[in-house]
Amino acid sequence: MPNKNIKIALLQHASPQSQTQEQSLDLIDNLIAQAASQNAKIAFTQELFLTHYFPQEHNQNHFDLAETIPGPSSNHLCQTALKNKIAIVASIFELAAPGLHYNTSISISPQGKIIGKYRKLHIPHDPDFYEKYYFTPGDLSYQTHNIQNLPVGQLICWDQWFPEAARLTAMQGAHLINYPTAIGWCHNEPAQEQAAQQDAWITILRSHAIANNIYICATNRIGTEKNLTFWGSSLIIDPQGLIIAQASKDKQEIITAEINPNQITTTRRTWPFFRDRRTDTYTDLTQKFGPIKPT
Repeated sequence: MPNKNIKIALLQHASPQSQTQEQSLDLIDNLIAQAASQNAKIAFTQELFLTHYFPQEHNQNHFDLAETIPGPSSNHLCQTALKNKIAIVASIFELAAPGLHYNTSISISPQGKIIGKYRKLHIPHDPDFYEKYYFTPGDLSYQTHNIQNLPVGQLICWDQWFPEAARLTAMQGAHLINYPTAIGWCHNEPAQEQAAQQDAWITILRSHAIANNIYICATNRIGTEKNLTFWGSSLIIDPQGLIIAQASKDKQEIITAEINPNQITTTRRTWPFFRDRRTDTYTDLTQKFGPIKPT
């Protein structure tokens, strides 16, 4: 296990529909340069940072926003990583083949090379989040990539509600799980419901950190887009579930924190959850739902 601390940066910003993909790349270039100047070694983007959150509606024209990987944006990011000597983990709407699209996260080394790819596995489909219309469920299973000598697990947004996904990624040896995110409030929801939703989001992320004794980070967008206001609040959580860095709800920000691999070892000695797992009792987890039959 590596024992050297590494500083990470989360890049929170708005991505309005009026902003072109070229303008989004210019913005992210600036934020990445700032993160590198703060000695961050890995920079993380929010979900679909290049565009507005287009899954609010069914519109065939939005498929034109997708691009191949490698492609124009991923190539640009590779050059940005090389220029700033920083690793980048970025979320892109991927065109894999005509009519086949994925919500994809790529990992880029400081040498400007794509070293990993993950395709979102859990795809939501709810009012204002019509993602099944656009995204095919991922076919690469769970992914952990060695980035700057840090094992980083890759999951995306809706994946964050599933403890099985976090567990399986942690079992690959991830010391940090990254969740690029686009989550916000629908405008027709009462304030009490909005507060409950945000609290649930933070709680589930903290629970993944605690249950797996690892770091968690989630980079969310800000701003109002049609029927949604994204609540920002990007955050980094340590292996005991403590929030060690958090952004505001509505401001463009870069938040940073040190990832200390030794803390994972220390926490797992205190809370040896992996030691005490009863894997012989978990076979029914592969069922969609009960009733669970006694054996």
